[in-house]
Amino acid sequence: MSFSPLLQQLIDSLRCLPGVGQKTAQRMAFQLLERNREAGLKLSDKLKDALTHIQHCQVCRNFSELPVCELCQNTKRDDTQLCIVETPIEVLTIEQTHTFNGRYFVLMGRISPLDGIGPKELKLDELEQRLEKGNVKELILAINPTIEGQATCYYLSELAKKYQMNVSQIAYGVPFGGELEWVDLPTIAHAFKTRQLL
Repeated sequence: MSFSPLLQQLIDSLRCLPGVGQKTAQRMAFQLLERNREAGLKLSDKLKDALTHIQHCQVCRNFSELPVCELCQNTKRDDTQLCIVETPIEVLTIEQTHTFNGRYFVLMGRISPLDGIGPKELKLDELEQRLEKGNVKELILAINPTIEGQATCYYLSELAKKYQMNVSQIAYGVPFGGELEWVDLPTIAHAFKTRQLL
């Protein structure tokens, strides 16, 4: 049995989400059409608004509706500490621990030559421009502990040496191969408090 063209397109579109296979996409599509059309239309509107209006902050590259995000506009944050993370969800995760009051830079990935991702794709030239200003005294690497993550940390620590700044890496309690997004908040808080110089 084949679905109508629009229904098949809806199912195929839902499959772009992580962890959503054919069967899950079918269930979601039927749920929206059978029982929740109003919520589906609202979801469609919000999705379009978000994809149209949410961009990257011009300073830290976090998601923002403003050219410069609220975190970067906050004058009470510590300009001497710069935390490097892979994705915007990790900024949110770290902020929820209430243990870090510095600045951020979001890589939107990690160095992975096999995937064609190098320093240029991660906008490390923008990071270097921030380091050149001389405000940053400590670079904190909150990169997921994977092979690519360790390669990224090595590259960043070498970059920081040019500017004679301290480099630390969160490590305690964050499992090797794990994703920071899924680590519990007390463990992340403790990892920040016990970070080590590289």
